[in-house]
Amino acid sequence: MCGHARSVRSLRGFLAAVFLIIGVPVGAAIPDTIDGVKLSVVAIGSYQRARSPPFVFRGTGFAVADGLVVATNAHVLPESLNKDGGERLTVLTVRKGSDPQAREATVLAVDGAHDLALLRISGAPLPALQLDPSNSVREGQTFAFTGFPVGNVLGFFPVTHRGMISSVAPIALPSGSARQLDQKVIRSLRAGPFDIFQLDATAYPGNSGSPLYDMQTARVVGILNMVFVKSTREAVLSQPSGISFAVPVVFLLELLSTLK
Repeated sequence: MCGHARSVRSLRGFLAAVFLIIGVPVGAAIPDTIDGVKLSVVAIGSYQRARSPPFVFRGTGFAVADGLVVATNAHVLPESLNKDGGERLTVLTVRKGSDPQAREATVLAVDGAHDLALLRISGAPLPALQLDPSNSVREGQTFAFTGFPVGNVLGFFPVTHRGMISSVAPIALPSGSARQLDQKVIRSLRAGPFDIFQLDATAYPGNSGSPLYDMQTARVVGILNMVFVKSTREAVLSQPSGISFAVPVVFLLELLSTLK
């Protein structure tokens, strides 16, 4: 019996080692992690009662700090609002089994160089996601991201994908011709090159602003970006490539520090 028990323990240890090698979190309740993250994710857009549809979707965001602050991409925000016509910046919170709840939002801070923004939302605080500022993200690691891909078509139901970190590389790449440098590239060059995460996962415009997080701990390591980064890294591609990018969360923490 003792020999059998030792054999079972040895087998478990071997399997645990194999799971770690292939990137499967040992003992992690991934469905529970995703359920928790969904409570923090919101759809971002503008609301105007007189138009159809009243809510125009623009991207994803997630709760941080005190739960009333939402992080997203700067390009997700409308360039302007028809306030005289009653148009307001709005987020939708989604709960399983109930209709989305609309909350008014205001812009707190914007970092155009890294395409990040912070909003303040009305109502009760949401569960805030924890941010992981460490530089431990390595190529070959797998993370999840949750958001609203093509939410205006598929509906406002949080969808989760996962992708491996394919590369950690600077956003600003040398251009073969000055004509290839658009304004977004020029801004990033002026701000200085910074590393981004490249993922072997397909994301869609509605995923902009989605949290990229550890599937075991739910700690956020990056923010999905489908416009700013693609315009620099994939300007020559005319068709979707199945490659996505995320801005490291350290820049979000820097933006949050300006609120203090």
